[in-house]
Amino acid sequence: MFPVQRVSLSWKNKAGRALWNFCRPLYRSTPTVFHGWRRFLLRCFGATISGSARPYPRARVWAPWNLVMQERSCLADDVDCYCVGRIELGPGAIVSQYAYLCSASHDFRSADFDLVIAPIHIAEGAWVAARAFVGPGVSIGAHAVVAACSVVVRDVPSEAVVAGNPARIVSHHECATV
Repeated sequence: MFPVQRVSLSWKNKAGRALWNFCRPLYRSTPTVFHGWRRFLLRCFGATISGSARPYPRARVWAPWNLVMQERSCLADDVDCYCVGRIELGPGAIVSQYAYLCSASHDFRSADFDLVIAPIHIAEGAWVAARAFVGPGVSIGAHAVVAACSVVVRDVPSEAVVAGNPARIVSHHECATV
C-alpha cells in the first residue's frame, strides 16, 4: 500500500480541470483508431503517455497530469480514471470497459471530511476486467488479473487472479512468454 495524503485541491488544479473539461470534446469525439490524437491531447495537459499506449475515446480522465500510460497500455471505452492522485499503467496493462480507477476518497472519521489521495499502480501485463473497482493506494502486480465486477482495496500480488467483493485471490497463473 502507498502512503495516504490528505490534501485540498489548489486553485491551479481546479483551473486545469476546468480547461481540460472544456477541451475534452476534442478527445471524446474522435474515431476509435485516433489513439495518437488522444495521446497528444493528454500530453498537452501533462500526462506521461507512451507512443504505443491506447487511450480510447470514451475513457474519462479526471486530471491528465496525474496519468502515466506506458507502452502498449490501454484505457478502454467507459473506464473512469479518477486520477486525483497518480495512476500509472505499466507496459501492456489493460483496463477494460466500465472499470473504475479511484485514487481518492474522503476520511469519513474527519469532521472536515478530508480528501485523501493515494496513487494506483497497475504493473506490466496486468488486466483489470470490466466493471472492476480499484481503490486508492492499490498496487496490482505484474500479470495479475482482476476479475469482472471485483472490488480491489488491497494490493494484488503478481500473477494472482482475484475476484469478488472484496476481491480475494482465487488462483495463481504463470505468465506465458512469447
